[in-house]
Amino acid sequence: MTSWLLGTSILLIHLMGIVSAIMALMSSRTSQGAVAWIISLLTFPYVALPAYWFFGRPRFYGYVSARGQRDTVLRRVLVRYRANVQPYVAPSSNADIQAVEQLAMMPLTHGNQATLLIDGPATFESLFDGIDHAEQYVLLQFFIVRNDALGQRLKHHLQRAAQRGVRVYFLFDEVGSRKLGDNYLNDLSNDGVAVSAFRSSRGFKHRFQLNFRNHRKVTVIDGKEGWVGGFNVGVEYLGENPRHGAWRDTHLKLEGPSVLGLQEAFWEDWHWATDEVISLNWMADTSFSTDHHVVIVPSGPADRQDTASLLVQQVIHSAKQRLWVTSPYFVPDQGVQDALRLAAMRGVDVRVMIPERPDHLLVFLSAFSFLPDMLRAGVKIYRYLPGFLHQKVMLVDNDAATVGTVNLDNRSFRLNFEITAFIPSRDFASNVEAMLEKDFAHCRRVTIDEITQRPMWMKVVSRAAYLMAPVQ
Repeated sequence: MTSWLLGTSILLIHLMGIVSAIMALMSSRTSQGAVAWIISLLTFPYVALPAYWFFGRPRFYGYVSARGQRDTVLRRVLVRYRANVQPYVAPSSNADIQAVEQLAMMPLTHGNQATLLIDGPATFESLFDGIDHAEQYVLLQFFIVRNDALGQRLKHHLQRAAQRGVRVYFLFDEVGSRKLGDNYLNDLSNDGVAVSAFRSSRGFKHRFQLNFRNHRKVTVIDGKEGWVGGFNVGVEYLGENPRHGAWRDTHLKLEGPSVLGLQEAFWEDWHWATDEVISLNWMADTSFSTDHHVVIVPSGPADRQDTASLLVQQVIHSAKQRLWVTSPYFVPDQGVQDALRLAAMRGVDVRVMIPERPDHLLVFLSAFSFLPDMLRAGVKIYRYLPGFLHQKVMLVDNDAATVGTVNLDNRSFRLNFEITAFIPSRDFASNVEAMLEKDFAHCRRVTIDEITQRPMWMKVVSRAAYLMAPVQ
């Protein structure tokens, strides 16, 4: 009887492995990911089966987007608020911008002021000042919040805002902020701050959605001011962690109608996490000396398309003279790799800035497997030397730039909720150009020899790491 049960169990596991492999074949969002899962499920089902059911889901189910759904409470509010934004919609005959609008399902607006915030002190001084001047509400979400000196400063600013009657909503990712601790959250709640984890695996139906993360970093004050970019909350982002050393990052402050795009993304995330539809100010505000055009592009695994990857490819294809890209994690999918190589081949000055110091070893090793093809095609790869590079910025010609949370890797393209500000403004692009020129002055250029002359064992390890990229 024992042998019969053992044999039946083994047969059942292998049958489930075959069924799961078929599911991976039909639903994986990349061929590379499908191959990795199929081989694992057919060869090692005892290990691969639980891994696939917890980490292999290709889509995030249950998330209601006002932009993508019909006949929902969110949708009805969205229709009303979009009418308020209509006077600030900037009509464009530029097909490249229209493609970005289609991906974002949000309009290009004019009447905005976009201000670069370079490195931690400038970013958090601006952010804390905004919280201190809030009159109605503060919406704040980060992927990582630490209970350290910077995290304590943030908590105190939020507590003071709540104590003077401002509504404060604090949203965090439960994995990124797993070390935050109940005491921190209870202190906020006790002072009237509404606190919630994003809760990717909320409820029994969505219990296997563990591999999806909310990587957005968004703050909105009263629907009038907004912040987005690369910074999380922790002393390492101020360069105070010896392991990372100096921290190079970029954030963005927005004022004007585009802030409502950031607000909408937070509003949808809060609704997923709590089932609440919070009442906010949806009247656009504009009265600035500058007139930057902005499209806010939310992206995530609940989208019908791979929005983040398509956005990056669209930006690359639109470049005619110059494309400068910075990303701490550079393991782009095949479409982005091909677009970068083709841009270089047609004479575009394609530069990619990545860290010299690795933060995630698997991602660092993966890059060595495809960098030779990049370099041979004319893509220039630079490694930033002074410390850890964490900014996510793209510059296109003299015409446009992006600042956001998207890394050039599979996790950002397909597994994370992300958000990007696309700004087709020459004035803003010139500011980004000046910023990046200073960064390139602190880089070394990668040569083909240093990549190809690695020992064979390292080439094998790099290739294996790259094959794991779709399931990271």
